[in-house]
Amino acid sequence: MYKILSYCFFDLIRGRWIFIYFSFYLLLGFGLLFLNRDISNAIITLMNIVIYLVPLIATVFGVTYYYASKEFTELLLAQPIKRRSILVGQYLGVSLSLSLSLILGLGIPFILSGVFQSPEILDFILLLIIGCFLTLIFTAISFNISIANANRLKGFGYSVLAWLFLAVIYDGIFLILLIALEQYPLDKLSLFLVMLNPIDLSRTLMLLNLDISALLGYTGAVYKMFFGTFFGIISSSLVLIIWTILPIVSMVAKVNKKDF
Repeated sequence: MYKILSYCFFDLIRGRWIFIYFSFYLLLGFGLLFLNRDISNAIITLMNIVIYLVPLIATVFGVTYYYASKEFTELLLAQPIKRRSILVGQYLGVSLSLSLSLILGLGIPFILSGVFQSPEILDFILLLIIGCFLTLIFTAISFNISIANANRLKGFGYSVLAWLFLAVIYDGIFLILLIALEQYPLDKLSLFLVMLNPIDLSRTLMLLNLDISALLGYTGAVYKMFFGTFFGIISSSLVLIIWTILPIVSMVAKVNKKDF
């Protein structure tokens, strides 16, 4: 698995699209810091971009890589190599290359701006950690969808639909549900629903860490009472880890049963 991971990783970081992805965040970081000298405001702006853009890029890039390397994967399957090692190696190669591009692309401008001497250093580190988690989660989701659909058009369509549902549609359903059940106590329900969506959970953690939960009104106060505690931080971290592990387990189970 390590050799496959190394090959995929170094092959991708030499590619054009990873360079474009890195350059986008590099220019975005320098641009935000040039237009706004306040690191805290720059992090808030980045949060709104990272929370939605990182899952989308991970989803599209993951499904693209899977279909583009399908012939190579079938060649590897003819060798005495475990299917699990091949797939997990490719998955880690994709997700780690995307995560490295995100960390370096945003890290370079913020380090040069003196973020390590700023009180916002923890907010920035949390942003990068959340970005890496979302990359791991949505790359795994895209691999799952690709394995389940031999048709490339369906694979792309379902992958984008999965991102659209978790990024946009889920919030609409969440809001409608809260309005419809406003006469009932919804504290526990809202916390549960937030944890069912990695994008919502990541956004909530960032808002609370940036101490702007007051913008969420009563809901923000409820979230702060839970996620602001030690138990809440541990619970939310475990949920993100579970969101990372479950798609990987599902992916391995699918590929072991798949007839290539």
